Amino acid sequence: MSLFRQLYDEDSSTLSYLIADADTQDAVMIDPVLGQHQRDLKLIETLGLKLRYIVETHVHADHVTGAGRLREATGARVAVGAAADVSCADIQIADGARLAFGKEHLSAMATPGHTRGCTSYRWHDRVFTGDTLLIGGCGRTDFQQGNAGQLYDSLQRLLALSDETLVYPGHDYAGRRVSCIGEERTLNSRIAGQDREAFVALMEGLSLPYPRHIDEALPANQACGRLA
Repeated sequence: MSLFRQLYDEDSSTLSYLIADADTQDAVMIDPVLGQHQRDLKLIETLGLKLRYIVETHVHADHVTGAGRLREATGARVAVGAAADVSCADIQIADGARLAFGKEHLSAMATPGHTRGCTSYRWHDRVFTGDTLLIGGCGRTDFQQGNAGQLYDSLQRLLALSDETLVYPGHDYAGRRVSCIGEERTLNSRIAGQDREAFVALMEGLSLPYPRHIDEALPANQACGRLA
């Protein structure tokens, strides 16, 4: 039996995820937020869980990760995509690698493009896509080693999953919490009907505001959430 919780940070509209093997009580946390780490630790304690891994989908630009604080409190190991080159991480996770916790496991899928080190994670009937695939959208590609062509290729890899695969993104700004691959393939305005050339042109033509927390978040997240 497994346990799953979706958590939300209102300030950054970040969705974090807690997954556990209910039999062994081993757990992983995906994309925690600094400022919510006490909430997360209380939930872990209340459920009687042992946090084994803290998993980042990428180096975030819109919030500071809670990974460092959770690691200090629990002894869990931090995993970040290998291409992100985050030296403080305990695990530089490669495409296709598996993180086992109890009888459960996450499978890593390298999905670069929004950032160089973006990694999605599959678990049972769902995929945690970070900022690569959002509900009705996708991550921007205009900073942090972003590459629109690379993102298109990563999106095609995700869209090749079965229609029924549930999509749990790293953010949503409209109150949505879950989608599925079939819906994103047909209704996502950034993706549906776009070939690679059109997608690249669309992404390169976006005029988006500078992320309000980027100057604090990027250096802190390269240090697993340690503030200067």
